[in-house]
Amino acid sequence: MAKSKLFEPIEMGPNRLANRIVMAPLTRSRAGPGDVPTDMHVEYYRQRASAGLIISEGSQITQEGKGYAWTPGIHSPDQVEGWKRVTDAVHEAGGKIFIQLWHVGRVSHPDLQPGGALPVAPSAVRPNGKAFTADGFKDIPTPRVLAASELPRIAEDFAKAAENARAAGFDGAEIHSANGYLLHQFLADKTNLREDEFGGSIENRIRFPLEVVDAVTGVLGADRVGIRISPVSPANDVADSNPGPVFTAYTEALSARGLAYLHVIEGVTRGDRDPAPFKPWTLKEHFSGLYMGNNSYTRDLAIERVEDGLADLVCFGRLFISNPDLVERLAIDAPLAEWDQSTFYGGDARGYVDYPALTEAERARYAKAA
Repeated sequence: MAKSKLFEPIEMGPNRLANRIVMAPLTRSRAGPGDVPTDMHVEYYRQRASAGLIISEGSQITQEGKGYAWTPGIHSPDQVEGWKRVTDAVHEAGGKIFIQLWHVGRVSHPDLQPGGALPVAPSAVRPNGKAFTADGFKDIPTPRVLAASELPRIAEDFAKAAENARAAGFDGAEIHSANGYLLHQFLADKTNLREDEFGGSIENRIRFPLEVVDAVTGVLGADRVGIRISPVSPANDVADSNPGPVFTAYTEALSARGLAYLHVIEGVTRGDRDPAPFKPWTLKEHFSGLYMGNNSYTRDLAIERVEDGLADLVCFGRLFISNPDLVERLAIDAPLAEWDQSTFYGGDARGYVDYPALTEAERARYAKAA
């Protein structure tokens, strides 16, 4: 096996990770009726349990938080039971798994909302985009503005989801605060036009996201909670005119709370790693926990960043889709299987649980060469 820190264990609060390779949260839109994980989810995550840490696909904390068809939730007893089967399988295979707690805010559609309601957001700013519904893609409408009096309810929804995650056997939770979803909408000045205590200044814009963090850590403990941010990615039509000060202040406040890790999308999601004057990886200097880098990492870049102390953990997404044994392939520098993008969202087992691992003969051949 390759002699690199990337493949060595690391302590993350009460969790000891077998290596520093993380499976990214990947929306695959394959949940069953009632947004419940299925037998396919059990097999999919079990196959990838050699990751030091699996972060589950985003799981809506309530139906209001749902933005895509056939995504799993973590707010009903059936969903908890479905996820319990997944965590049991991962643990039996020797892995660790966090759930990603998700509220999409404005990135939704009445077809996905309780009672056909409008999606909610910090301000009535309609995103330029379409929602993925059971009937196909539909234009996203202008969202309904959340009253300040509603925000404690949403924070409590996150707390209840954390309680459900614990009951489902997860080793911890990641709060989704990236990619233009609800918490990111509060952070960014393009989407937060509020004039109350939750808008305007940086201190005000980070207030509600931090209230959510406090709600979740109050249930699970800070050392079992991570958070995901994307300071310069324009995903879902979000942007901030000056992200450096916003995300520095946010990161310092998160650090003070003792979170297990900071998961940073470095650059544009699935695109340019360095598109803006502000360099997201510099946030590591402002965070006391583990720093997790993400976005188009190669084997060489991952090894380099970990060896140089610029990342503690490295997150891989699409490569884990087509390589269930990605950790071993990276360790022995074996060829990586290509993914079939047409099977990413929705569908059946094809492109989900049918990517093969290396054979015994292949493992021996590449290990010898390494």
